[in-house]
Amino acid sequence: MIAELKKATEQKMSKSLEALKADFAKVRTGRAHTGLLDHIKVDYYGSPVPLSQVANLGLLDARTISVTPWEKKMLAVVEKAIRDADLGLNPATVGDVVRVPMPALTEERRKELIKVVRHDAENARVAVRNLRRDANQALKDAVKAKTISEDDERRAQDEIQKLTDRFTAEVDRTLQTKEAELLSV
Repeated sequence: MIAELKKATEQKMSKSLEALKADFAKVRTGRAHTGLLDHIKVDYYGSPVPLSQVANLGLLDARTISVTPWEKKMLAVVEKAIRDADLGLNPATVGDVVRVPMPALTEERRKELIKVVRHDAENARVAVRNLRRDANQALKDAVKAKTISEDDERRAQDEIQKLTDRFTAEVDRTLQTKEAELLSV
């Protein structure tokens, strides 16, 4: 029972960390990467479809993303979807390619983005601590139900605390990396 609880808690903590990394991928730096457009949905014959399923995404250079729709009539729809995605991007159609230039980040905008990133990291830390609390509560309930001993509970709580410390440190490392990326010009 303890091993299962520990494994489930570790998996949930890992998912929290992955969610943080996905959130960080959406925060754009001055460099272009196609991951910025991953969450954009395009209206394709009446149903919302991920942009990557109606167009080929690529990089023209370090600051420009190219989006080549597979159907010519999708050009305007793709351009509108990118513009409406609230990413601060201004796509332009050139021939049968939508070019998405990355505007340079101002110092003020960089500081705002760092605040956003720190907030996301704190939310991830809170999620990890909540998972620790839930696991510890499950252990206490097991002791009350007399399915495990108090010594086993203490050992398991120590192991869960070590898991919590490990994932919190990983959140901090991920945050430092993203901050350094945002501050580099």
